[in-house]
Amino acid sequence: MKIQLNGEAREIPASCTVASLVTELGLRPEQVAVELNRRLVRRDLREKVELQDGDELELVTLVGGG
Repeated sequence: MKIQLNGEAREIPASCTVASLVTELGLRPEQVAVELNRRLVRRDLREKVELQDGDELELVTLVGGG
């Protein structure tokens, strides 16, 4: 199925959850904020939220520094 990830089209497998996509992308879950269709997805719900064809996802990684 197709989704929009940070503004770009991306093909993902069916039954993909937000958590599995974050892992597949090699991101650290504790350092990622996830917005699905303009709504924030809480970290404790990412395993339960399945992505659907046409979803729009924004992933923002947190970077520390000074």
